[in-house]
Amino acid sequence: MAHPPWHQDGSRPDGGASPPGGEARILRLVDVEGEVARVLAELRAQGDPVRADYEKRYLKSDLVHFGVPVPALRKVAVSAVEAQPTRDELLALAEALWDVTRDGRPVHEARVAAIEVLVKRVALLEPSDLAVAERFVRGSASWVYVDILAEKVAGALVVRYPDLGRVLDAWVADPYMWIRRTAVLALLAGVRAGNPDLSRVDRFGDALIGEREFFIRKALGWVLRELSKKDPGWVTRWVEPRVEVISGVTLREAVRWLPEEDAGRLRATQRR
Repeated sequence: MAHPPWHQDGSRPDGGASPPGGEARILRLVDVEGEVARVLAELRAQGDPVRADYEKRYLKSDLVHFGVPVPALRKVAVSAVEAQPTRDELLALAEALWDVTRDGRPVHEARVAAIEVLVKRVALLEPSDLAVAERFVRGSASWVYVDILAEKVAGALVVRYPDLGRVLDAWVADPYMWIRRTAVLALLAGVRAGNPDLSRVDRFGDALIGEREFFIRKALGWVLRELSKKDPGWVTRWVEPRVEVISGVTLREAVRWLPEEDAGRLRATQRR
């Protein structure tokens, strides 16, 4: 039998007992607008203008930067979802943070905070929420946002809901480079979990092996590198027949953890 709704003090509106377990069940409704304001205020208070200038130059960013170190930024962000929100509250909070602007420009720390809350509570997400990750990636132009979204949000969803791999199949051919990078890096989640999608590593690798974009070449190399830690034989067998067409950037990453005999042979073959 369904329980009636509970007041915030844990009591039942019909005057009945608290739920089983000895403690009152307390509904925690996230005040999205209030949490966004609190997070922004804390981030501004911890900002460093010198660091902000350095970050903007390093990232080649035209966003607003407060200059908050990543560990401090993450701590502030996840505090907004320490009391587990509902899925709807989580999505509303993430999208509100992502959409924050100052003087008409997005705020770097707010966007990172949006990603961090999704990562913290990724278990709440459902297959349709991959569209939120896609929106964020399409609104990005930097690895600093894309890489975490790719592995920790998109990749986590694909591991939990394997049918979403078909979305990655479309993304790997997308005209937007950051979406293609997301398709590749999303495979890292399965690799690190010990359940690599070797079919997609193979197909995506062949689809992208001729890419001129540095960020695609690097992403493919990273996936091969991480896979080589668990299955060096597979990586060696995949790279060897392609060694004359694979980019130097990809090869350097792919062979980094291979046995030296295999790594040396592959490097030497490419240099011929």
